Formats: sequence, C-alpha cells, structure tokens
Amino acid sequence: MNKKVGIQGIKGSFHHLVAMDYYHKDVAVMEHMSFHELAQKLASKETDEAVMAIENSIAGSILPNYALINEYNLSITGEHYTPVNMNLMAMEGQAIGDIKKVFSHPMALLQCKEFFKKHPHIKLIEDADTAEAARRISEEGLMKVAAVASPAAAEMYGLEILAKEIHTIKSNATRFLVLGIERQKPNGEILDKASLKFNLKSERGSLVSVLNILRDCYLDMTKIQSLPIIDEPWKYSFFIDVIFERPEDLEKAINVLKLMTEELKVLGVYKNRLV
Repeated sequence: MNKKVGIQGIKGSFHHLVAMDYYHKDVAVMEHMSFHELAQKLASKETDEAVMAIENSIAGSILPNYALINEYNLSITGEHYTPVNMNLMAMEGQAIGDIKKVFSHPMALLQCKEFFKKHPHIKLIEDADTAEAARRISEEGLMKVAAVASPAAAEMYGLEILAKEIHTIKSNATRFLVLGIERQKPNGEILDKASLKFNLKSERGSLVSVLNILRDCYLDMTKIQSLPIIDEPWKYSFFIDVIFERPEDLEKAINVLKLMTEELKVLGVYKNRLV
C-alpha cells in the first residue's frame, strides 16, 4: 500500500510536484486546501506524512507554518528544495490584454509582482491554491480570467500559457519540509541538519549566549526566525536550523541549551539537502 502524503492544494500544485519528486511517485497524495488542515490531518494520523512549504527565496518565510509545526507537535523528517516556475494561464484563444482578473496563492502573486506592474489593468485576487485556481477556470470555462501556476497545472487542466516564467527572480526556489509525527528513523542516510525551537529567559544577552553555545559546539546556524508568544506580550520563540558533522556535537549543544532556555524542542533531525 502506498504511503499517504498530505499536500496543501490539489494535483498540479507545487506541493504535489514536490511530493512526486521526493517520494519518486510511489505515494498516494491527500489534498488539503489549507496548511492548518494539512497539519491537523497529519497530527490525527489521517495521513502518514506531509509536505509543507516553509520559505521562498523571494518572498521569505511562511511564518504561520512554523507555528503549526509547533502547535501540532509535528516532526521534520526531511527537506526538499525545488525551483518554482510561475506561469500565467487561461482558457485558449485569449491574450494578456483580454485578462481582467488573476487568481493564485498569495505567495505566488508576491513572487510575480514585477510582471504585474507592467499590466496594471489586471486585478490580482488571492486564492487558496495555484492549481485549484487553474482547475476552476478550466471547469467553469471562465473567460477574461487567468491563474498563476505551474506548467504541469496548465497541462493537467487544459489551459493555455499566456506568459512563461513570470516570477521576478529567475533563480526563484522554495524550501519544503517533509513532516511526520515521529522523529526520523535511521535509514542509512547521514543526518546532518536539525531544526530547534526555544524560548529564552528574560535576561540580557540570552540570545547571544545561545549563539555562542552553537559556535562552541561546532554547529553552523543556517537560519533563525522569531515568532511572538501569543499569551506573553513582547516575548518570542526562536526557530533555528543548524548543520553539523558529528551527532555528538548536536547532542552536547542540546544538553547545554536545555539549561539555558525556558523551553527547548527538537523539531527534527534530518538530511541537509542544500549542498
């Protein structure tokens, strides 16, 4: 039986393409129209794993997804980087000048803002998913309406691409996390990256002290992100990614950080794919 993997969006979305690539197509894809639903279904074991976008090289981090991973106690078991190719598509026989509205996911629209500055007659409307917008246009035969989505979505739903690769930065890429409800199990791979979440004590220099520990334990921090703690005004949780060569260096750092922080959570230990 194929593994059930949750995605945000529908078939033809970037999440779907990542799931096919990461699992080599040996997977049953479960569609979810929001990240919250995606996390909820995984936490309730209605899916085995999930793929979730976490940051884009143009638009930056998807902050609510950090909160969802923490809230539902999800574990990061892997990551995947994929180039993002945004295209403007519509029913056949139309030109860009005919288009009045464009629907797509807000992150997709943000990545294409320079293109749409050249076409001010087009109204941009945020939608739940890139591929869902394409499918709706196709199924309802909507004219003067377009979607921004992948070439696979255009092919899958029979739409014509009016403009190719409309994203602002051509090296546009998105980082996706592979999520489960348990820590990554040994599978022969070298696990050399970790994601941690911690809350700091209200003491001067506490963050600097944490960064010094990472350095002293030979951990290389590749990302740091802060989020406000909802019920504690002006206090923040920090999410960091670190890479390392020796597992014992990570374990040493974790043991020390437990003493220095109010709360420390290991979100996942997995293989670094950005090499």
